[in-house]
Amino acid sequence: MADKKHIVMLMANNSSVPYFTWFAEKSQNSKEFTFSFVCLHNEKPEMIDEFAKLGIKTYWIYFDNNKRIRSMLNAVFALRKLFLEIKPDVVHSHLFDDTLPSMIAAKLAGIKNRVVTKQDTTFHWYYSPKGVKYDRLINRLALKLIAVSEECRDFILEKEKAEPKKVVLIHHGVDQKTVCLQNEAYKTELRNKYNLHGKKVIITIARLIEWKGYKKILDVAEKVIAVMPEAVFLFVGEGDQKEELEKIIKIKKLQNNIIFTGWVNRNYIPSLYGIADIYFHMANFEPFGFVFAEAFMNGVPIISTSTGAAKDAIVNSKNGFLIENNNAQASSESLISILTKDTTEIRKNAKETGQKLFTFEHMWNNHLALYNSL
Repeated sequence: MADKKHIVMLMANNSSVPYFTWFAEKSQNSKEFTFSFVCLHNEKPEMIDEFAKLGIKTYWIYFDNNKRIRSMLNAVFALRKLFLEIKPDVVHSHLFDDTLPSMIAAKLAGIKNRVVTKQDTTFHWYYSPKGVKYDRLINRLALKLIAVSEECRDFILEKEKAEPKKVVLIHHGVDQKTVCLQNEAYKTELRNKYNLHGKKVIITIARLIEWKGYKKILDVAEKVIAVMPEAVFLFVGEGDQKEELEKIIKIKKLQNNIIFTGWVNRNYIPSLYGIADIYFHMANFEPFGFVFAEAFMNGVPIISTSTGAAKDAIVNSKNGFLIENNNAQASSESLISILTKDTTEIRKNAKETGQKLFTFEHMWNNHLALYNSL
């Protein structure tokens, strides 16, 4: 254990993180690295008990997202104390709420190897400009910055003014055996629950918030449903925009064709992809978008704005379609076209793309290479 390099990964405001679980499981057989995890959360995270069964050290620091300034200040002191005790070789953060306090704490604790996955970059730039100065502070504090897509890398360099030598591109990855575990009974249950028999099913999995583009999806849906009344759009997620979207749906008279599912149990997600004719995404910007990787892995045709992993991976008409952000007419024509054609080849190509670019094995190996380079 003493000869292994010790990596501490942090995440805020999440009780369980699938790829943290994959890192924890994979690290058990590593001869070079040992991993531990820190959760900043307002209640005991699920991963505490989950990782304890694996013999993985996991620490919980109380963090109230409704009292962010006080919580961040408290987290700085708590993390500095923890880092001085466990003496990690690398501190690796992922979201703004865990990154700002952990980078400051690691600096104060004398830990040189500070790594940040820029997973929620752009949010401040577009929606809270006062926070951009803190993004730039983080970039100065970090030794390495992981961009999760080409677009993310460009943004970090151009808008956040990061030093080019700090930035490395590592796509996120997903565990194929987990995200592709479709279940015929679950598929039947989903079709029955949402009355999808004989319907064309278009799904979007994302928080119900402005920058995910749901209002633009409704503009497209209105045009698609006028031509194909059997089309059903599933909005999978929760968020502050739900009430606003419901009002728009009522005005457009789309109540019979738009279904809010809320968050679906993770065990059902592969089967949800399995019953989908199209995965449809109109976000303004996605640093990466795990849903793209999952959809690719399940061989679902993707129609998306040119952003994140979709922009890096989609070759138009071969494994999916890239669309213009504000062109409802062209987007609706793309949906109608793919809903009325044989998609066997597109599905095959999509799956191959996922296996080539977005496996967790690639993500794991690229992270280890980065840690070894420090």
